[in-house]
Amino acid sequence: MKLFSNTISTLENALNYSNTKQKVISQNIANVDTPNYKAKEVTFKNTLATAMNANKTDSRHFDFEGATGSVQITTDKNVTYNNNGNSVDMDKEMSELAENQIYYNALVERISGKFNSLENVIKGGR
Repeated sequence: MKLFSNTISTLENALNYSNTKQKVISQNIANVDTPNYKAKEVTFKNTLATAMNANKTDSRHFDFEGATGSVQITTDKNVTYNNNGNSVDMDKEMSELAENQIYYNALVERISGKFNSLENVIKGGR
């Protein structure tokens, strides 16, 4: 019997993803002027695909391709935005930074609410 649902561990995994994404975005921004630096990107699709395939309830449901199940950091080496071979797009990075911050804040608020609910139960609703 599980004491808690998987919600807390799912939120923890999402926070780890957001943390990794923050580090990669920061690294990209820091290397915006570095010649031949290729921007990195964090992908979570494979983990989502694995979870979706595990919950497939009907053979008519679509399959999710390439499900391996982890957060991955990828680099597209065929893209160049600047004359020095650099592939960092500052507008894209700043947009992703803001989006990730909103995502992180929502996760923190949600996990805080879970812990507040648990505290309320432990205290007997007082």
